[in-house]
Order: sequence, then C-alpha cells, then structure tokens
Amino acid sequence: MTMDFSKPWYQSRTIWGAVVSIGASVAALADIRVPADDQAILADSLLQLTALGGGVFSIFGRLKADQALR
Repeated sequence: MTMDFSKPWYQSRTIWGAVVSIGASVAALADIRVPADDQAILADSLLQLTALGGGVFSIFGRLKADQALR
C-alpha cells in the first residue's frame, strides 16, 4: 500500500497566504492598509475556517449518504 502525503489545495498555508497577500494588495489600491502581522493572522484564520468547513461538510455528506459504510 502506498502512502499519499498530498493534501487538498485549500489546506495549504501557501495558498491562503497568497490569497491574503493579493487581497491586501487590492485593498491598498483602495487606500486600505493591512499590516503584515494582520495578514499572517488572517491567513491562519482562513486556513482554520476551511478545515472546519471541510470537517462539517464531510460529516454532513456521511449523514446524507445513500450507502452504508463497510
């Protein structure tokens, strides 16, 4: 059996850091400044929220599934 250590894109700190960085750049164009420390906190918060959402979605999917687990 092979081990797959990959993860979904939405669980990547790099992806969320990039999203927050892009968002902060767009906000700067609108003359809204987001300090670097807040960007890091925001990226971590988004990652935690997506993990929470994934867990809730998994449980919901299992409850609504048509077939039983073996």
